[in-house]
Amino acid sequence: MTLRNWIKSDAPKCISTPVACIFYLMKRIQYRIFGRPQTQLETAKAHRRREQQGFFDKYCKGQGLDIGYGGDLLCANCRGWDFEHGNAQYLRGIKDSQFDFAYSGHTLEHMVDPETALSNWWRVVKSGGYLILYVPDRDLYEKKKTLPSRWNPDHKHFFLLSEDEEPHTKGLLPLIAKSLSNYEVVYARVCSDGSSDSDSDAPHTGEYSIEVVLKKLY
Repeated sequence: MTLRNWIKSDAPKCISTPVACIFYLMKRIQYRIFGRPQTQLETAKAHRRREQQGFFDKYCKGQGLDIGYGGDLLCANCRGWDFEHGNAQYLRGIKDSQFDFAYSGHTLEHMVDPETALSNWWRVVKSGGYLILYVPDRDLYEKKKTLPSRWNPDHKHFFLLSEDEEPHTKGLLPLIAKSLSNYEVVYARVCSDGSSDSDSDAPHTGEYSIEVVLKKLY
Protein backbone atom coordinates (compact mmCIF):
# COMPACT_ATOMS: atom_id res chain seq x y z
CA MET A 1 0.00 0.00 0.00
CA THR A 2 1.36 3.44 -0.89
CA LEU A 3 1.74 6.07 1.83
CA ARG A 4 -0.99 8.15 0.22
CA ASN A 5 -3.45 5.24 0.19
CA TRP A 6 -2.56 4.31 3.76
CA ILE A 7 -3.27 7.86 4.93
CA LYS A 8 -6.65 7.81 3.22
CA SER A 9 -7.61 4.41 4.62
CA ASP A 10 -6.17 4.41 8.13
CA ALA A 11 -5.00 7.80 9.34
CA PRO A 12 -7.37 10.39 10.82
CA LYS A 13 -8.98 12.65 8.24
CA CYS A 14 -7.29 15.69 9.80
CA ILE A 15 -3.89 14.38 8.59
CA SER A 16 -3.88 16.25 5.30
CA THR A 17 -0.55 18.11 5.01
CA PRO A 18 3.00 16.73 4.63
CA VAL A 19 4.07 18.23 7.97
CA ALA A 20 1.06 16.75 9.78
CA CYS A 21 1.69 13.40 8.10
CA ILE A 22 5.34 13.32 9.23
CA PHE A 23 4.39 14.25 12.79
CA TYR A 24 1.68 11.59 12.81
CA LEU A 25 4.07 8.92 11.56
CA MET A 26 6.74 9.86 14.11
CA LYS A 27 4.28 9.71 16.98
CA ARG A 28 2.84 6.43 15.76
CA ILE A 29 6.28 4.83 15.56
CA GLN A 30 7.29 6.25 18.96
CA TYR A 31 4.20 4.88 20.69
CA ARG A 32 4.42 1.51 18.95
CA ILE A 33 8.03 1.04 20.07
CA PHE A 34 8.06 2.63 23.51
CA GLY A 35 4.39 2.63 24.48
CA ARG A 36 2.35 5.60 25.59
CA PRO A 37 3.11 7.55 28.76
CA GLN A 38 0.42 7.16 31.39
CA THR A 39 -1.78 10.18 31.86
CA GLN A 40 -5.04 11.18 33.50
CA LEU A 41 -7.78 12.30 31.14
CA GLU A 42 -11.57 11.94 31.12
CA THR A 43 -11.57 8.26 32.09
CA ALA A 44 -9.57 9.04 35.24
CA LYS A 45 -12.18 11.60 36.31
CA ALA A 46 -14.78 8.84 36.52
CA HIS A 47 -12.65 6.24 38.33
CA ARG A 48 -13.69 7.02 41.90
CA ARG A 49 -17.40 7.16 41.03
CA ARG A 50 -17.16 3.88 39.16
CA GLU A 51 -15.38 2.19 42.05
CA GLN A 52 -18.09 3.35 44.45
CA GLN A 53 -20.80 2.04 42.13
CA GLY A 54 -19.18 -1.39 41.68
CA PHE A 55 -18.75 -0.65 37.98
CA PHE A 56 -15.52 -2.61 37.54
CA ASP A 57 -16.79 -5.73 39.31
CA LYS A 58 -19.97 -5.73 37.22
CA TYR A 59 -18.79 -4.83 33.73
CA CYS A 60 -15.00 -5.17 33.54
CA LYS A 61 -14.21 -8.79 34.28
CA GLY A 62 -12.03 -10.82 31.94
CA GLN A 63 -10.08 -9.14 29.14
CA GLY A 64 -11.06 -5.74 27.81
CA LEU A 65 -10.22 -3.34 24.99
CA ASP A 66 -9.95 0.39 25.71
CA ILE A 67 -10.52 2.14 22.38
CA GLY A 68 -8.86 5.53 22.00
CA TYR A 69 -7.42 5.32 25.49
CA GLY A 70 -4.76 8.02 25.09
CA GLY A 71 -2.64 6.63 27.92
CA ASP A 72 -5.56 6.81 30.37
CA LEU A 73 -6.41 3.11 30.65
CA LEU A 74 -9.80 2.14 32.10
CA CYS A 75 -8.38 -0.72 34.18
CA ALA A 76 -5.37 -3.03 34.37
CA ASN A 77 -7.02 -5.89 32.48
CA CYS A 78 -7.55 -3.71 29.38
CA ARG A 79 -5.57 -3.59 26.19
CA GLY A 80 -5.18 -0.02 24.98
CA TRP A 81 -5.93 0.80 21.34
CA ASP A 82 -5.09 4.16 19.83
CA PHE A 83 -3.91 5.65 16.54
CA GLU A 84 -0.54 3.89 16.73
CA HIS A 85 -2.45 0.60 16.40
CA GLY A 86 -4.76 1.73 13.59
CA ASN A 87 -7.99 3.54 12.88
CA ALA A 88 -10.42 3.15 15.79
CA GLN A 89 -13.35 3.29 13.39
CA TYR A 90 -12.44 -0.14 11.99
CA LEU A 91 -10.23 -1.95 14.57
CA ARG A 92 -8.46 -3.77 11.76
CA GLY A 93 -6.62 -6.81 13.05
CA ILE A 94 -8.96 -7.35 16.01
CA LYS A 95 -10.91 -10.60 15.68
CA ASP A 96 -14.65 -10.85 16.23
CA SER A 97 -15.80 -11.78 19.76
CA GLN A 98 -12.30 -11.40 21.16
CA PHE A 99 -12.98 -9.38 24.34
CA ASP A 100 -15.19 -9.71 27.40
CA PHE A 101 -15.76 -5.96 27.35
CA ALA A 102 -14.87 -2.99 25.21
CA TYR A 103 -14.74 0.60 26.44
CA SER A 104 -14.46 3.88 24.60
CA GLY A 105 -13.96 7.13 26.49
CA HIS A 106 -14.32 10.39 24.54
CA THR A 107 -13.52 8.79 21.19
CA LEU A 108 -16.83 8.37 19.35
CA GLU A 109 -17.12 12.12 18.78
CA HIS A 110 -13.89 11.94 16.71
CA MET A 111 -15.18 9.24 14.34
CA VAL A 112 -16.09 10.27 10.80
CA ASP A 113 -18.73 7.50 10.69
CA PRO A 114 -19.92 6.71 14.23
CA GLU A 115 -22.31 3.99 13.02
CA THR A 116 -19.45 2.05 11.45
CA ALA A 117 -17.35 2.61 14.57
CA LEU A 118 -20.07 1.26 16.87
CA SER A 119 -20.59 -1.74 14.62
CA ASN A 120 -16.88 -2.62 14.75
CA TRP A 121 -16.60 -2.00 18.48
CA TRP A 122 -19.59 -4.27 18.97
CA ARG A 123 -18.23 -7.08 16.81
CA VAL A 124 -15.12 -7.53 19.01
CA VAL A 125 -17.23 -8.13 22.14
CA LYS A 126 -18.12 -11.69 23.15
CA SER A 127 -21.72 -12.79 23.67
CA GLY A 128 -22.67 -11.89 27.22
CA GLY A 129 -20.01 -9.16 27.28
CA TYR A 130 -20.32 -5.40 27.53
CA LEU A 131 -19.73 -2.34 25.39
CA ILE A 132 -19.24 0.77 27.51
CA LEU A 133 -19.57 4.18 25.85
CA TYR A 134 -18.52 7.45 27.43
CA VAL A 135 -18.91 10.64 25.37
CA PRO A 136 -19.05 14.36 26.17
CA ASP A 137 -22.56 15.66 26.79
CA ARG A 138 -23.17 18.59 24.47
CA ASP A 139 -24.87 20.85 26.99
CA LEU A 140 -22.37 20.21 29.76
CA TYR A 141 -19.22 20.32 27.65
CA GLU A 142 -19.83 22.42 24.56
CA LYS A 143 -22.54 24.73 25.86
CA LYS A 144 -23.46 25.39 22.23
CA LYS A 145 -25.45 23.58 19.54
CA THR A 146 -23.35 23.67 16.39
CA LEU A 147 -19.83 22.75 15.32
CA PRO A 148 -17.01 23.57 15.57
CA SER A 149 -16.33 22.47 19.12
CA ARG A 150 -15.24 25.20 21.49
CA TRP A 151 -12.58 22.97 23.00
CA ASN A 152 -11.47 20.35 20.46
CA PRO A 153 -11.30 21.13 16.73
CA ASP A 154 -11.27 17.41 15.85
CA HIS A 155 -14.77 16.77 17.23
CA LYS A 156 -17.04 15.80 14.36
CA HIS A 157 -20.32 15.36 16.28
CA PHE A 158 -22.04 16.55 19.43
CA PHE A 159 -24.03 14.13 21.60
CA LEU A 160 -27.12 14.18 23.76
CA LEU A 161 -28.45 11.10 25.50
CA SER A 162 -31.75 10.64 23.67
CA GLU A 163 -32.37 13.33 21.07
CA ASP A 164 -31.04 14.09 17.60
CA GLU A 165 -30.81 17.79 16.82
CA GLU A 166 -29.80 18.91 13.36
CA PRO A 167 -27.33 19.73 12.09
CA HIS A 168 -24.58 18.42 14.38
CA THR A 169 -26.05 16.68 17.43
CA LYS A 170 -26.70 12.95 17.62
CA GLY A 171 -28.77 11.22 20.26
CA LEU A 172 -26.56 8.44 21.56
CA LEU A 173 -29.40 5.99 22.23
CA PRO A 174 -30.99 6.50 18.78
CA LEU A 175 -27.53 6.07 17.21
CA ILE A 176 -27.06 2.79 19.08
CA ALA A 177 -30.48 1.57 17.96
CA LYS A 178 -29.60 2.39 14.35
CA SER A 179 -26.15 0.75 14.51
CA LEU A 180 -26.50 -2.37 16.68
CA SER A 181 -28.75 -5.33 17.37
CA ASN A 182 -29.00 -8.08 19.97
CA TYR A 183 -28.29 -5.78 22.91
CA GLU A 184 -29.72 -4.77 26.24
CA VAL A 185 -29.20 -1.27 27.63
CA VAL A 186 -27.99 -1.93 31.18
CA TYR A 187 -28.07 1.79 31.95
CA ALA A 188 -27.75 5.13 30.20
CA ARG A 189 -27.19 8.36 32.10
CA VAL A 190 -25.53 11.74 32.17
CA CYS A 191 -22.60 11.88 34.61
CA SER A 192 -21.69 15.24 36.13
CA ASP A 193 -19.87 14.29 39.34
CA GLY A 194 -17.57 17.07 40.51
CA SER A 195 -18.54 19.41 37.69
CA SER A 196 -19.02 23.12 38.11
CA ASP A 197 -20.66 25.50 35.68
CA SER A 198 -19.48 28.68 37.34
CA ASP A 199 -17.47 29.72 34.27
CA SER A 200 -19.41 29.61 31.01
CA ASP A 201 -16.19 30.23 29.07
CA ALA A 202 -14.55 27.00 30.25
CA PRO A 203 -15.58 23.34 30.18
CA HIS A 204 -16.68 21.62 33.36
CA THR A 205 -13.84 20.67 35.66
CA GLY A 206 -15.41 17.33 36.68
CA GLU A 207 -17.36 14.83 34.62
CA TYR A 208 -19.46 16.18 31.78
CA SER A 209 -20.28 12.98 29.96
CA ILE A 210 -22.92 10.51 28.87
CA GLU A 211 -22.27 6.93 29.98
CA VAL A 212 -24.01 3.94 28.43
CA VAL A 213 -23.44 0.26 29.22
CA LEU A 214 -24.71 -2.29 26.67
CA LYS A 215 -24.82 -6.06 27.16
CA LYS A 216 -24.39 -8.27 24.11
CA LEU A 217 -27.14 -10.88 24.29
CA TYR A 218 -25.75 -13.36 21.73
